Amino acid sequence: MFLAYVQEDAAPVEQIFDHLQGHGFDPWLDRRKLLPGQNWPRSIEDAIETSDFFVACFSENSVSKKGGFQAEIRYALECARRVPLDEIFIIPARLNQCRVPARIQRELHYIDLFPDWERGCRRIRAIMNRQLRKWGGSGPWPVPKSA
Repeated sequence: MFLAYVQEDAAPVEQIFDHLQGHGFDPWLDRRKLLPGQNWPRSIEDAIETSDFFVACFSENSVSKKGGFQAEIRYALECARRVPLDEIFIIPARLNQCRVPARIQRELHYIDLFPDWERGCRRIRAIMNRQLRKWGGSGPWPVPKSA
């Protein structure tokens, strides 16, 4: 899964990365996966294209900032067009009380990672596990029913 964020939100997104990795997932985060000398724009596009899920981390910092995050969201929306309509690819997650872009709100339900961070992360895991089961894949399953 690809984690999209703005640099100002690096600390909480790294917590999400650690949480998901600790539960058996293989998240992709630029600061952890890009290698020195790599063509980072192409590497990011490849990572989005080959990911099973795209977790868009929205915050007060990201919703109005121009740049890479917005481009990644647009590219993920383009990639989502190739995914069957009843499958989940983009998982919007709010890091704090912020406005989610209208297009995302119209098309997708989002998860709040506040005020209960652990519950929000459990919900992300539950969504991905449900989709992995639907695909018949093997994956990290255990998620409490209260997710």
